[in-house]
Amino acid sequence: MAQDARGSAAESSDESSDESATEPATEPADETAILDSSDLNRVLTRISHEILESAKGATDLVVLGIPTRGTLLAHRLAAKLSETEGVPVPSGSLDVTMYRDDLQLRPARALGHTDIPAQGIDGSTVVLVDDVLFSGRTVRAALDAINDIGRPAVVRLAVMVDRGHRQLPIRADHVGKNVDTKLGESVRVRLAEIDGVDEVVLVRNQPDPALTGGLL
Repeated sequence: MAQDARGSAAESSDESSDESATEPATEPADETAILDSSDLNRVLTRISHEILESAKGATDLVVLGIPTRGTLLAHRLAAKLSETEGVPVPSGSLDVTMYRDDLQLRPARALGHTDIPAQGIDGSTVVLVDDVLFSGRTVRAALDAINDIGRPAVVRLAVMVDRGHRQLPIRADHVGKNVDTKLGESVRVRLAEIDGVDEVVLVRNQPDPALTGGLL
């Protein structure tokens, strides 16, 4: 399964917990809007239809998000899938902390929450959801975590933003927005549940966590 997922599909504000984490800026941050609330909602609707087309319906779909913002996006995506198909689509969260390849490089961090639907993932089509795809290292960690939980038939990757600069041969099956970035820039996905607003912005003049050994 892992080979299939890596080759075909394949990080959370962990890509995402790191990619959306606040880092000290040497100069005032300069933000450029990429997606607003309406854009973000339309992107999720489009991705939901792509998933249903690819999976030929919602049967055996399980949507797992990488905390924190990936989990929120996964719940929203599952709700749209359920609304379209008229059947429940289970969603949950997948913490990758103990599978990270930078545990010895960074300060100790609290474990996140893993919540796998009751029926498990064996034989399912798992849609792994994250907010920002960068180096691919968080997705690699997520694939290792999935291997320890069960053996899905297929793993697909859906991300809100793909900002490039991959360090591993991982790609997303469903992408909300491809954004050309420099390593000295960051992409922030902000969600109303924790940020008070739905938007995606490009932040300049802010060192990227990857430049200081972060896993993204």
